Amino acid sequence: MTADPALTQLLFLIDTAYDQVSWHGPNLRGSLRGVTPRQAAWRAAPGRHNIWELVVHAAYWKYAAWRRLTGATRGSFPLAGSNWFSRPVTISPRAWTEDLALLDRMHQTLRAAIAEIPDRELDRPSAQKGVTRRALATGVAAHDLYHAGQIQLLKRLVK
Repeated sequence: MTADPALTQLLFLIDTAYDQVSWHGPNLRGSLRGVTPRQAAWRAAPGRHNIWELVVHAAYWKYAAWRRLTGATRGSFPLAGSNWFSRPVTISPRAWTEDLALLDRMHQTLRAAIAEIPDRELDRPSAQKGVTRRALATGVAAHDLYHAGQIQLLKRLVK
């Protein structure tokens, strides 16, 4: 872990929003603990997103944030498309596990990129016009917690 206090704080923020112990209750990864493929595929109503789609959506936006931090070009996300992906293609434990692993990979890739940001560049714009690297990293944490809350609600409704 970096000794830079600003980066340490950003990493703490994205980690507690994603998979580390936090005071507020379940973070994104915690909200997915124990969710079965059938629960993940359940929809509250036609046209509404399910838990599975929220997982892949979060993975995509971690990828998009990584791209904006690193200046990488579009097109390297493992799935075709952007933002929202119709899920599941097939309700299977393997497919669910693969999409959870995709979320974990995208988080680790993004986290590694954030850890490499020099302190003096935190408040410089990312590749997204008008958004600093610091704002991008904190926005990822907020995005994770937003969808963790939605998943918690969907889990209660599916029972």
